[in-house]
Amino acid sequence: MRKQELRPGGETGQGHTASSPAEQVKALVDLLAGKGGQGSQAPQPPNRTPECPLKPRGNDLKIQKHREALLNRTGGGPELGSPSPRLTSLLMVEGLTDLQLREHDFTQVEATRGRWCSAKTIALDRLFLPLSRVSIPPRISITIGVAGVGKTTLVRNFVHLWARGQVGKDFSLVLPLTFRDLNTHEKLSADRLLRSVFPHAGEAGLASAVLSKALLVLDGLDECKTPLDFSNTVACMDPKKEIQVDHLITNIIRGNLFPEVSVWITSRPGAAGQIPGGLVDRMTEIRGFSEEEIKTCLEQMFPEDPVLMGWVLSQVQADRTLYLMCTVPAFCRLVGAALGHLHRKRPGPPDAELWPPRTLCELYSWYFRMALGGEGQEKAKASPRIEQLAHSCRKLVGTLGRLAFHGLVRKKYVFYEPDLKVLGVDLVLLQTALCGRFLQREETLASAAAYCFTHLSVQEFLAAAYYCSASKRAIFDLFTEGGVSWPRLGFLTHFRSAAQRAMQAEDGRLDVFLRFLSGLLSPRVNALLAGSLLTQGEHQGYQAQVAELLQGCLRPDVAVCARAINVLHCLRELQHTELARSVEEAVASGGLARLTSPPHRAALAYLLQVSDVCAWEAPLPLCLSPGVLQSLLPQLLYCRSLRLDTNQFQDPVMELLGSVLSGKDCHIQRISLAENQISNKGAKALARSLLVNRSLTTLDLRSNSIGPQGAKALADALKINRTLASLSLQSNRIRDDGARSMAEALATNRTLSVLQFSSNSIGDGGAKALAEALMVNQGLKSLDLQSNSISDPGVAALMGALCTNQTLLSLNLRENSISPEGAQDLARALRTNSTLKSLDLTANLLHDQGAQAVAEAVRENRTLTSLHLQWNFIQAGAAKALGQALQLNTSLTSLDLQENAIGDEGASAVASALKVNTVLTALYLQVASIGAPGAQALGEALAVNRTLEILDLRGNTIEVAGAKALANALKVNSSLRRLNLQENSLGMEGAICVATALSGNHGLRHINLQGNHIGESGARMISEAIKTNAPSCTVEM
Repeated sequence: MRKQELRPGGETGQGHTASSPAEQVKALVDLLAGKGGQGSQAPQPPNRTPECPLKPRGNDLKIQKHREALLNRTGGGPELGSPSPRLTSLLMVEGLTDLQLREHDFTQVEATRGRWCSAKTIALDRLFLPLSRVSIPPRISITIGVAGVGKTTLVRNFVHLWARGQVGKDFSLVLPLTFRDLNTHEKLSADRLLRSVFPHAGEAGLASAVLSKALLVLDGLDECKTPLDFSNTVACMDPKKEIQVDHLITNIIRGNLFPEVSVWITSRPGAAGQIPGGLVDRMTEIRGFSEEEIKTCLEQMFPEDPVLMGWVLSQVQADRTLYLMCTVPAFCRLVGAALGHLHRKRPGPPDAELWPPRTLCELYSWYFRMALGGEGQEKAKASPRIEQLAHSCRKLVGTLGRLAFHGLVRKKYVFYEPDLKVLGVDLVLLQTALCGRFLQREETLASAAAYCFTHLSVQEFLAAAYYCSASKRAIFDLFTEGGVSWPRLGFLTHFRSAAQRAMQAEDGRLDVFLRFLSGLLSPRVNALLAGSLLTQGEHQGYQAQVAELLQGCLRPDVAVCARAINVLHCLRELQHTELARSVEEAVASGGLARLTSPPHRAALAYLLQVSDVCAWEAPLPLCLSPGVLQSLLPQLLYCRSLRLDTNQFQDPVMELLGSVLSGKDCHIQRISLAENQISNKGAKALARSLLVNRSLTTLDLRSNSIGPQGAKALADALKINRTLASLSLQSNRIRDDGARSMAEALATNRTLSVLQFSSNSIGDGGAKALAEALMVNQGLKSLDLQSNSISDPGVAALMGALCTNQTLLSLNLRENSISPEGAQDLARALRTNSTLKSLDLTANLLHDQGAQAVAEAVRENRTLTSLHLQWNFIQAGAAKALGQALQLNTSLTSLDLQENAIGDEGASAVASALKVNTVLTALYLQVASIGAPGAQALGEALAVNRTLEILDLRGNTIEVAGAKALANALKVNSSLRRLNLQENSLGMEGAICVATALSGNHGLRHINLQGNHIGESGARMISEAIKTNAPSCTVEM
């Protein structure tokens, strides 16, 4: 899209000087001639300044009449005046994606999983306003949306609200036209076009400023009968010259005509690609229904029957393909009508096995049975001949089917009387109520009737039904429309022709037609439509042959294209699901590596779209070869989350993935590439993609071979990238140089919140660099530096940063070389910092002296909630200090002291704190040299404590005496949820004491008694006792 020029001086508008009436009339003539007010200079942007009309009262009266006329035209539909939120907040998009340009609307919805991804939205009342104070309003705006999403409804809403003075207040005139109106003209001048919607245009008394503040609305570019050709259109600047309609539109868009008038075009995405991006100032998109809006739509359809609504919703949610398509409002209403009718008219014994519908074709078959049966429709009031035709369902559907098929072949979706006469359609037949259920009639501004099918998919279904029936008697190719072709005999030959044309169609316009054509061969569909659209048993012997023919279309291309995935949809409609089922089973069992043929690859791509398992994450570890991955790249674009761990991927594969992540239409938010063979070259390829990617939030590169150079490339990308929130480089080789590069990026990056650097040989130099970054960084919330070589100088630098940093919430310094001296720096930081919530110091060298310093700081700290001190050579002295700190601390909820020899004395000190502490919920004392006295002290504390939920005493020696003390506590304690007494020498007696005590305890949910020399018979007996006394408690024996 073209960039809009900035206003000089940063102002949003400047006024005109007054001019004489003669000058105003001349300005209007110049405007219509395309001169604006600047002679022969280039067209100027539209101006939104107040006009100085020649005859204000006369102009106001004309405009008021125009508003009233528009209100009468738009009527009073259910959404007019109060549009839904999705029509009042449009998505801002930056041009069209390859998917939108090349694929069928159904394919677009399925491939994107029914998700409309855009970080920016714009309100309807600001649609034509500048985005900032230094920008100008857009002249050419395009709003795109798939068929049935509500483009025309949006336009009618806007026009209706403008006519009531509620939106578009900067516009003096809104001039709405549809391409259905324009199609009725072969040639048209700009002057006539304007007067067709605003008869006063061109009158001498109309001020030029009125038209300079006009909005021309062109609804439905995809329905234009002649494609726009900007490369071969002759420029025209004469508003009175009659030219072809498509040439007129291109000249208006280029600014050769009406350069001061704003233009708003709506279109399906594929047709919008006719307009060069350089001519478009603003592009927006209408999103489809959200999950909640689908439910709301169905509730509105069945307001008095919540049971029926619930059943319809459950049917929609049970089929992922159906659910995705229900994000399109028109499709959702069609599905609701069909399923609602189906539920109210429960099939009798002959149709019971056909209920409920399993495929798209079955659903449409039920819809047509409903329509042909007249559910909810009034009977036609016409002559006996018309009544006779209305009841001839096959003749009616055959006529409409022929119209639908030839329209589909010609890319024609709107029909006029000449079109109907060419195809032999009886115009009287179109007046019947029965026909009106499939074909809509609309009066154009030229008083000519325009006809279109109620939805694109209805046209495709009827076209398939016509082709299916006509192919049994046609001896020439039905696609040639009567032209010269080789004889084609037999249904299979015609089906092959349809399949080949669908596979070759670059825009995918025959994809859904082929699905329906395949589905019509299903026995269930044949039974549903026998006697109306199909003949009983028609083409029943071709299922296996058609399935083989379809699978033969899956050639070994480099990439699995949308056409190939559509073949899998066709096989499903045909109810031939063996191929997809075999791949789904292989994915579940991890045996996908042996399925590498083109059909298997296509089936895997299909499952990535429709499988519930793959809806949130595509689990593809241990199974993909680089070749299979390469073939899936176009489909991986639209996965929300990819798990590609342990696939032995090397750097060339990262080049391929980088190309996917660089795609404008990439939807991937999370990708895991852990435990592959990625080195610096592969990291650089991924980094290049991060420079342009706008979707990825999580990148997991742990356990690869990335060194300092790869880390530098990723860091350089982070200086620009504004979406990545989590990066894991755990177990690589970035060392101090890599850490310095990342620290430099952190100084400017504001979006990365989680950074994992564990096991990367980072020393004090890297820690100091990261500390400097933390002093200025305002985005990082979690930093993992576990298993590195950071000693006291590095810790001192990090703690100095924590004294000023106000965003870091979690710091992992596990398995480094922090001594008591470093612990002093830790303590100073904890006294000052007011944001850190989790600190992991496991497996350092704190000893009693360092732990006591940390304990003193915990007495004062009010934000830390989790402290890990495991395996730090801590003894009773430090445990006493921690106990005293817990009596005063009001924030710490989890304390880990496992594998420290605190003994009974230390356990008793902690137990004393538990008697008064009211915030600690988890206490870990595994392998802490605790015996019976320590357990007795803990038992006494548990008898009064009301907040501790987890107590882990695994690997101590509390024996029977300790078990009895804890058992007595359990009889009165109501807060403890998990108790681990594994390997504590309880013996049979101690275990029985604990099990018996649970009869009065209703809070404990899990207890571990493994490794206590109970024996199998004793374990069974105790297990039964616990089940009896505490059935909600899980026991591990």
